[in-house]
Amino acid sequence: MATGDALGNTFENDLAKLIFQAVAIANLADNAATSPYTNLYVALHTADPGEAGDQTTSEIAYTGYARVAVVRSAAGWTVTANSVSPVAAVAFGAMTGGAGGTVTYASIGVAASGASKILVYGTVTPNISVVSGVTPSLPTTTAITFN
Repeated sequence: MATGDALGNTFENDLAKLIFQAVAIANLADNAATSPYTNLYVALHTADPGEAGDQTTSEIAYTGYARVAVVRSAAGWTVTANSVSPVAAVAFGAMTGGAGGTVTYASIGVAASGASKILVYGTVTPNISVVSGVTPSLPTTTAITFN
């Protein structure tokens, strides 16, 4: 196989369900680790964190901001046709101080804070301008597509 070959559509959907909903892939992968993740954490970024980055790379910083935990199940994430979306809007804390900035990327990782590995990341469209009093939110129409 050459570099860049794609995954099969059914497997892409299975992989999304494994990551976001903790649904086993029969005979291949399960969620039986000693302490499997029960939440995934959404972070906001003011620039591309990159494939080699972590969740602190270009992470927005303002008073009131914290990563948002989303339960790793069908109650937290919808997976349909190789696309993942949050079941409910992902609302971050309102900016009450600090520099703020423009959110251009979001990432999903495994820790509430610190240099957590990024599982997936992508652009936020439209960008979110975070200034005093703004409560950034990613709506349920936010989609991550596996392809």
